[in-house]
Amino acid sequence: MTRPALIEPLAQVSAFLQRRHTSFVDGAPLAEHAGERVEVYNPASGAPLSELLMAGAAEVELALDSAQRAFRSGVWSGLRPADRERILLRFAEVVEAHGEELAQLETLNQGKSIHIARAIEVGASVEYMRYMAGWATKIEGQTLDVSIPIPPGTRYNAYTRREPAGVVVGIVPWNFPLMIAIWKIVPALAAGCTIVIKPADETPLTALRLAELAIAAGIPPGVLNVVVGRGALAGAALVSDPRVSKVSFTGSTAVGKQIGVAALQNMTRFSLELGGKNPMLVLPDADLDKAVGGALMGGLLNQGQVCAAASRIYLPRARCAEFAEALAAAVQGMRIGAGMDPEAQINPLVSRRQQASVLGHLDKARAEGARVLTGGGAPELPGYFVAPTVLGDVEQGMSAAREEIFGPVLSVLAYDSIEQAMAMVNDSQYGLAASLWTNDLGQAMNLIPQIQAGTVWVNSHVPLDPNLPFGGHKQSGIGREFGRGAVEAFTELKSVCIAY
Repeated sequence: MTRPALIEPLAQVSAFLQRRHTSFVDGAPLAEHAGERVEVYNPASGAPLSELLMAGAAEVELALDSAQRAFRSGVWSGLRPADRERILLRFAEVVEAHGEELAQLETLNQGKSIHIARAIEVGASVEYMRYMAGWATKIEGQTLDVSIPIPPGTRYNAYTRREPAGVVVGIVPWNFPLMIAIWKIVPALAAGCTIVIKPADETPLTALRLAELAIAAGIPPGVLNVVVGRGALAGAALVSDPRVSKVSFTGSTAVGKQIGVAALQNMTRFSLELGGKNPMLVLPDADLDKAVGGALMGGLLNQGQVCAAASRIYLPRARCAEFAEALAAAVQGMRIGAGMDPEAQINPLVSRRQQASVLGHLDKARAEGARVLTGGGAPELPGYFVAPTVLGDVEQGMSAAREEIFGPVLSVLAYDSIEQAMAMVNDSQYGLAASLWTNDLGQAMNLIPQIQAGTVWVNSHVPLDPNLPFGGHKQSGIGREFGRGAVEAFTELKSVCIAY
């Protein structure tokens, strides 16, 4: 068997990886300082990729001081909205110009396919940047008629205005490090805020490079800072600091709850985009071939490391075996390999810890009686791979149908009636996303309001758009990304009442 030809990293990518990276504060990387040195790994090989110098309390203090100083000076918030828009559009152009560099860094650091890194992490992110940049000139308040009776004869003019919240902390997960950092940075900057980004320990590289590109685009020093540090130390210090006006977190439900509690001590505003155990409901009339394709895209994108991934798939009992067999056959034929292998369809998970977690979930599924139709283990490859897996004979009470696995695992469940299916779909602590598969428009329109999820797709699963609000019900979070609401979440609403 010949070894696949991997894409050769660009010279600037190799040079970036050879640096020892520190936090990015006030427009430049911090100088070498006392702190924990850690290695960043290539998930495809398990080999060290680059080195970090982790931030401690002193570095967090520098970053917050920088962000607060930049906000108070008005160097960013004081610009005309049109000027902020223009600079953010230039930022999008700079990111696009460095797209291949960023995509390769992301693939080498996170493990995902270079195709996904190019199309989603960079391509979709650039579109998002341009969309959000436009909101800088469209933030608005309202004029209000009021009926205040005192003092007699006094008249009033009343209106509202939206003002930037202040210093923002954005905490970014490891599944889409570049894209989700941009989801937080650009609307916060469009609103006039300054921001400190804390990337995941495993995947800090594109956030650091993004901060350098922001300076090149003309964003003033201190407006965007990046702290690389442990969540328990740097992350906790950031979210609990009284200088912070808003925290935007994407990650696990358990950590999100901790962040919410910490933020509330200072009444810091927060939004949480958390986990999901997302159903895909295939109705009796659905085209099974299309549903199989939808399950592959919706469930295995980024190796299933997607909060909105389709992970529990409901079929009419009479069609369940047929679907499961077709899905297993499609999954079994997928090529497994490094993200820099352009032919590979399944790539490594982000870390050895995540690989062990997914394998543990599979052991638990077998012990509870689920049947492995394909996959179920780690292939004999270096790196953090798990073979794409289809589980059959899954029951609603099993962990495979209830716990977020965050890996390439698809569970197939049977139902006997639409009423039972809807009860199963909603029988979850999560409510992030769901999809319906049917050719019956009337049935779809009747069922959509019954589904407890922030997003419901029909005949697709997982695509997002900058104008389409995204967020969850129940344990899947608080607040929404995208659209008008994403920008307004970084503002405070002020009422003004003038007597004359």
